[in-house]
Amino acid sequence: MATSILDHIDQTTILSLFAVVVLLLSSYTLSLRVLSPSTPRSLRILFIWHFFDFLIHTIFEGSFLYNCFFSSQPYDPAVSHPVIMSNFLNTSQHVYGAKYADNWASKLWMVYAQADRRWAGADLTVVSLELLTVLGAGPLALWICWGIVRKDWRVNFWMVVLATGELYGGFMTFCPEWLTGNLNLDTSNFMFLWVRNMVVKKNFEAKQQEKARKKN
Repeated sequence: MATSILDHIDQTTILSLFAVVVLLLSSYTLSLRVLSPSTPRSLRILFIWHFFDFLIHTIFEGSFLYNCFFSSQPYDPAVSHPVIMSNFLNTSQHVYGAKYADNWASKLWMVYAQADRRWAGADLTVVSLELLTVLGAGPLALWICWGIVRKDWRVNFWMVVLATGELYGGFMTFCPEWLTGNLNLDTSNFMFLWVRNMVVKKNFEAKQQEKARKKN
């Protein structure tokens, strides 16, 4: 039976979306404090975008990695697990991920896992991409913000590098599902198919913004 969007909106979903709005508003507020009033609109938008990107990667995706590495329970073959890895962290005795934790981040990622169950466990492809994202893309986004404040021309190059990396990460996240008929990705309703896929759309828009900046 088909389900509606409202069937998948609970307190955790609402709080998570509210947190995203707070991070975006925080990025805008910071731009007002650190950028001069004469800063071109395109640069201000790029500052807001990259600081928001830094916060999302560090807080949200960083919390995903935390649960992958530090939240576990003994492996029970009688229990259904979202991701089965025989030797993650060099052990076959435990399973890792948000499903096996009880904290604010695990609740957030279990909601996200309704759309893609790989995020409930420690899928190797996802973990590998998130390591690059949290440890590489996040700090680079913050450095770009600092470069915009200092009017460093080198940020133009690094913005393109970051946007390209984000697009690559999005492709590597979704492509395995496309090639296997969406074994983990749930595309049965609007909430899962489009709200979750806004991640890919977000990255595409970022690259378009970089191109617009270069033309200016």
